[in-house]
Amino acid sequence: MVKIKRIYHDKSGEDGYRILVDKFWARGLTKEKAGVDLWLKDIAPSDELRKWYSHDPKKWNEFRKKYKDELKDKQVLLLQIKEKEKEKGTVTLLFSSKEEKLNNAAALKELL
Repeated sequence: MVKIKRIYHDKSGEDGYRILVDKFWARGLTKEKAGVDLWLKDIAPSDELRKWYSHDPKKWNEFRKKYKDELKDKQVLLLQIKEKEKEKGTVTLLFSSKEEKLNNAAALKELL
């Protein structure tokens, strides 16, 4: 099972293996408090795509398409997440955005 969760929310035993899928570390959060098992910053959207999207709900569908295109060159990272899911049962993709539904982790979960 793949889940998504804002990194600022408390860690839970139900999270399983926790993977941060943002390019930048969450502000004001220590590594101990975050409880991140793996930081896959290379799977995050490109700076260009991230800035273009800017969490504009009107751009969500186009963002998902463009992000999917970017991920075609990152199959190894996608497989790494899938392998962790098989191994651990549950993987939680962590993100720092205040936008809890239309973010890169949600798009990534759809693709997985």
